[in-house]
Amino acid sequence: MQLSPEVRQEKLRSLVEAEGYESLEKLLEAVVTDSVCPAICTTAGCSYTCEMEPDQDRGWCEVCGQNTMQSALVLAELI
Repeated sequence: MQLSPEVRQEKLRSLVEAEGYESLEKLLEAVVTDSVCPAICTTAGCSYTCEMEPDQDRGWCEVCGQNTMQSALVLAELI
């Protein structure tokens, strides 16, 4: 799924807030070497978050029922 830069930034801001970090950089530092990573649904109107594999780009959203979950590392285009 190709997201616009604005949607990508909005979803990353939501993840930073949901995870309790003060910045995107702090969140990424914390998860870049971990085996799981915060992920968020990329469907408009859904902001479900959970932990997924760092390279997840089409994970299952338990709220929407679609394969629209992306990890923070994918959203930040580090993977």
